[in-house]
Amino acid sequence: MKADPDFRKTTLSNGINVLSKNMPHIRSVTMGVWVDVGARDETPDENGLSHLIEHLIFKGTDKRSAFQIAKEFDAIGGQTNAFTTMENTCYHAKVINTHLDTMAEILSDIFLNSRFDQEDIRREQPVILQEVGMVEDSPDEYIHILSGENFWGEHPLGRSILGNRQNILAFNAERLKTFFKKLYQPNRILISAAGNLEHDRLLDLIGPAFENIAPGKGFPDRVPPEVRAGLVLKQRDLEQVHICLGTRGLPTADPGRYALSLMNTILGGNMSSRLFQEIREQRGLAYTVYSFVSSHVDTGMFGAYAAVEPSNALETCRLLLEQLYRLKREKVSENELTGAKEFIKGNLYLASENGENQMVRLAQNELHFRRNVPLKTVIKQIEAVTADHILELANTLLEDNTLSLTMLGQVTDRSACEDLLKDYMPS
Repeated sequence: MKADPDFRKTTLSNGINVLSKNMPHIRSVTMGVWVDVGARDETPDENGLSHLIEHLIFKGTDKRSAFQIAKEFDAIGGQTNAFTTMENTCYHAKVINTHLDTMAEILSDIFLNSRFDQEDIRREQPVILQEVGMVEDSPDEYIHILSGENFWGEHPLGRSILGNRQNILAFNAERLKTFFKKLYQPNRILISAAGNLEHDRLLDLIGPAFENIAPGKGFPDRVPPEVRAGLVLKQRDLEQVHICLGTRGLPTADPGRYALSLMNTILGGNMSSRLFQEIREQRGLAYTVYSFVSSHVDTGMFGAYAAVEPSNALETCRLLLEQLYRLKREKVSENELTGAKEFIKGNLYLASENGENQMVRLAQNELHFRRNVPLKTVIKQIEAVTADHILELANTLLEDNTLSLTMLGQVTDRSACEDLLKDYMPS
């Protein structure tokens, strides 16, 4: 298959990869500075540092104050933000292509020259505590943190990306700078950009500055977790019970990821899925119900979520389990499989027209596969999945005792939940 002529990759002298995709039919450019570092790379007393750095990176450099950073982006109509995941951190911005030079210079400055001042940390700590509180006050988000704790246990994947209150209040400038220097190494950094741009121009803008980052002393190994079965019922006075069911999934680069994506779509990935039709449309039990895939470099979770009235919680759990294990008992129909393929392909093609999505895709391909994966290759792999592949995968993922159930709300009948899990888990 021919290489994508609009894709370019250059490796700087210190190992940093610069990736770009030219999209001449749009007016914008999106650029991201990615670091292959996230919450799972923190020790227990470091938990929350990656997220704190994400906040502090915009708080000022020797050249710019936090206000100047915001003002300069606003002055060019730019959008800028950052995010932290379990395994990555990204600092990104989007501008009209005529402002590429300014965007590249500001992003380079904040990434390479942030002060990480103690006073800035002091001011930002209550902001992050508010963010923690906001998530805890949002049960549809908080249930996923509780589910991660249940499924991954004491492993770093079982912690909140935001960190805990004790850690957040204890962090100081010295601690943050030590963590940044230790983990933000050239071989963990990449820059991706997509939109109306020229690759060589991007290199001219960022190459000299980023090549000055010195190599590190090695990156700590990521230890794979042991997934586990468990039942967690967290009482809270809510109008609904929030339910999260989880079982073994696949690592990000696993060859079975295409079959898993299709299986997820059929189970609960859209409005015609089994869960949506059974639990919402046919029975009227839930407004929100879906399945999900959470993948990491060495493991993963496949799960389902629903929020229902307390009196319907146990019945909804039964229906979630029944539809999950139905995948193991019988092949999906050809109509379901064809519909899921068209749904995924349609979403991929639509995303390919968006510069932000393409910037993310460039980076993720490099992080997970160390190469550019053309969209045609992905479509071909999706088309190749059969009902037999999905049946085999479902039996593999559900063959052992790794079913976790987490519930948040007014839940009291623990023994009934335990009995329900016993009916489905292998003996």
